[in-house]
This record gives sequence, structure tokens and C-alpha cells, in this order.
Amino acid sequence: MDPDFLNAFTQPSTLDRFLTEDVIAKGEKRKLIKPTSRNSPKLEELKLFLIEWINRTLKEEHIVVKSLEEDLYDGLVLHHLLENLGSLKLDVDKIALTEKKQRQKLSVIMEAVAKCLQLEESQLKWSVESILAKDLLSTLHLLVAIAKHFKPNLALPPNVQVETITIETTSTGLKTSNAVEYITENKENVEAQSKDDAFDELFSCAPDKLDAVKKALLQFVDKHVGKLGLNVRDIESQFSDGVILLLLTGQLEGYFLNLRSFFLTPASTTEMLHNINLALDLLAEGGLLNFPVNSEDIVNGDTKAIIRVLYCLYSKYGTKEA
Repeated sequence: MDPDFLNAFTQPSTLDRFLTEDVIAKGEKRKLIKPTSRNSPKLEELKLFLIEWINRTLKEEHIVVKSLEEDLYDGLVLHHLLENLGSLKLDVDKIALTEKKQRQKLSVIMEAVAKCLQLEESQLKWSVESILAKDLLSTLHLLVAIAKHFKPNLALPPNVQVETITIETTSTGLKTSNAVEYITENKENVEAQSKDDAFDELFSCAPDKLDAVKKALLQFVDKHVGKLGLNVRDIESQFSDGVILLLLTGQLEGYFLNLRSFFLTPASTTEMLHNINLALDLLAEGGLLNFPVNSEDIVNGDTKAIIRVLYCLYSKYGTKEA
């Protein structure tokens, strides 16, 4: 037997699912994320980002998502999300308690999504059955497609990929194959296809002007967050946890930031990423961010990424002060 097939069952939850009778019918294929990929930092970042985005979007409806697999399979959250994002009125009950009703509800939702996204059935990376079965890979593909369509400026974590195993039942037994699958766009490919912007030119062709740009941005930031008793002197280190970026965005855009919505003193990379993703989302919703940003770059103190984000605010508010 294929050793990769055996390795796929190192987690009890996966094994339990496949020991159930008729999980995979004859001739059917099932694609799964390998257990070795399920805990990758990039995948965890994407899951956290999507959960927080859904919760912010549906906050007024008092819907709280904690798990993508467990909270989306019955169609309730997807129903509310589509109505909120696309003002779609779906002809189906909000709550479906039985599996039959849930399947019918998901059929209506999937049809509406395919119509909005103008996708043929062969282009879909999800199905009613896979969502109902709480399949993480299908759920992620569906949410990313919805987000990219209705919120094109949403700064989804780029370059998220997973190792998958596809299992198929044949007349001679189980057949498996392995692959690497992208859930969000390959950052390198996207950047290779795009032309150099002013910041690329600044870093590559005019590094002598870089210090002047950093100084202007720091003065701009310090002027506004100084009102909160903060002092900013270093771009690379003081923006890596997202706190100053959030406070600056709130000051300039007039957002009231509840202290419970972010970590004022983040103690881990996960908490820093939460802060940065929230700030990037606010910038995107305000129409100030029209390019993808890897939040990990900011956590790691990447000068170019931080300057590009700060310039979004400076271009709107700093030029008025000049």
C-alpha cells in the first residue's frame, strides 16, 4: 500500500472519518490537506485572518465564528456573509437543522456564489458535499474566492500553499497521489507580473533618498501619535507589532478602536499578526490600500513593506499638512 496513504492517517480525526462506512464511494476522489501541512504557520495565519474578517463583517448580526470547519458547514454563516457582502437575498431559510435541509441550503448558496463569480462547475474548488463534510481545503478555497470577489482590496495573506493527498477508490483498491496546492496567490508570481512601482525604484535606483523618505514619514507619524503620548523614532522596529499603525489609522480615519479588538501589548507573533491584519483591513476598507501586503513582512520589520503602508496614510493626510 502507498506509504503516503498510511501517513495521511497520523491524526485520529482523519482516521475516524475514513473508517466510517462509505466515506469514499467507488470511483470517487477525495482531496485532503496532509496532516504535515495542517499546522503550517502560513495556513494558520490565513485561517485566523478569515475568521477575524468574517467576525468583523457580521459583528452587527452577533455572529461569532471560532472554527472554519465547524461553523460554516451548515450554511448559516455563509448565508449571512453573502447577504452582507453582496446584498443577496437567498430564497432559503436562515436556519437548517437537518442534514437534508442543510444540503438544500448549501445548494442554493453554492449556486448563488457560482453565479456571482461567473464560474463554471469545472472551475469550482468546492462542492455542497465537501462543505457539508467540513472539508477545510474546500472551505478555504470558497472563502478566499468570496473575499477576492466582494472585497478585492482585502489584504489576504499571500503565498499560502498546502501539501495535499488525493485518495480514489478503484476496482483494484485505493489509489493516492500527492500535490502542492496554492490557496492564495503566489506572491512571487504576482510581483513578477507587476511593474516596478515608485518604492521599488526608490530602493533599487535611489537608495540615497531613502533616509529622507523615512524621516518625512516618521515626522508625520510622530506628529499624530504624539497626541497619544507616543514617540516614534524607528520604522523597522516600532511598527512590527501593529499597535502604532492601528492607533495612527484610528487617529487619521476617525475610527474608534475598542481596546478589546486588538492587543495593546502583543506578546506573540500571532497577536502581532492580528493587529497588523486588522490595520490592513481598515486601510483597505477605507480605500487607502490597493495592493497586497504580506503581514509577515511587517512583523519581520521589512522596511519597504512598512514604508508602502505608511505612505498610504501620508499620501492622503501628510500632503495636506505640507
